[in-house]
Amino acid sequence: MLYRYLLRPLIFNVTRNNPEYAHNATINLLHFLEILSLTPVISNISGFVQDTRLQRCIWNLTFPNPIGLAAGFDKDGTAIPALAKLGFGFLEIGTVTLQPQSGQPSPRVFRLPTSHAIINRMGFNNHGAVALATRLQSLGKLSLPIGISIGKNKDTPDAAAITNYCQSLELLYPYLDYVVINISSPNTPGLRNLQHRAALENLLRELNIVLRRLTTNNIHKPLLVKISPDLSPTQLLDILEVCTEQKIAGIVATNTTTERTCLAKKDQILGNQAGGLSGQPLTVKSRAMVAAIYKETNGRLPIIGVGGIMTVDDALQMLDAGASLIQVYTGLVYAGIGLIRKINLALLQRKI
Repeated sequence: MLYRYLLRPLIFNVTRNNPEYAHNATINLLHFLEILSLTPVISNISGFVQDTRLQRCIWNLTFPNPIGLAAGFDKDGTAIPALAKLGFGFLEIGTVTLQPQSGQPSPRVFRLPTSHAIINRMGFNNHGAVALATRLQSLGKLSLPIGISIGKNKDTPDAAAITNYCQSLELLYPYLDYVVINISSPNTPGLRNLQHRAALENLLRELNIVLRRLTTNNIHKPLLVKISPDLSPTQLLDILEVCTEQKIAGIVATNTTTERTCLAKKDQILGNQAGGLSGQPLTVKSRAMVAAIYKETNGRLPIIGVGGIMTVDDALQMLDAGASLIQVYTGLVYAGIGLIRKINLALLQRKI
């Protein structure tokens, strides 16, 4: 209540001309609390729910609960220790690219408050794989699984994309619990072409070669693919067939959408901004994609459901649709960090 009726209106008003300021301020605040060793305070504020009944065991990893932070919030791993105290069951860092890049010109984030949505065209702004590897090495082992989302640099030609991904994977492999290949962001030109069957086969084949070479003690770190919500049924089937053939560990469904059909009338002008749309307009679409994947794979392929999880009910329905785990991001912007606690309590109430 405090966030929705006091803090959110204040934050939205102060940063209305450039919502990215709010995001950067949040990351900096979390990092500052980490430096001052005040991260336990965050647990108290967030109402961290700890209960073994919430645990999920997937890919030989133990997730304290099924609610994760989606990629895009902490691209450089700046605030990992503080984020780990907010009640998440896992964190996904990135999307990170091999070389540092600044992303698209600002402003590149736009709030659509009536639609409870956000448009972003960040463009994989990050400090690069080497910087992230250095940061993760300094942190050591954490209390919850860490996934890393990897993308290709904007200026990397399609012919060199495989090498770009493989080099990032080699650098980051020692510090991740699972890796996600982001081939579905609408903000890097040509990236979604990697979802085409032949391109995806080649990419996953080479990544699997790297993973086999890096595997030690017979511990296979899972490789997941993040897909677009804008795929046709035929395109989805092609991707699932390739993922099955290449023995991919799971699917992250979904990324942001380029469609604008579900926006409120008040948001339609701003909604014409280029970029990926997240939030409430994506709720039904992402859940339908998760349900389709679950049906086509007979529930054998673990799914991380993400996109439009704005409420407790959205989270429960995403899990019921077939997601093994879920992720939130835009939902936190509109509902606040208390959303994690509410979902976990609801899971306990329904006896998981």
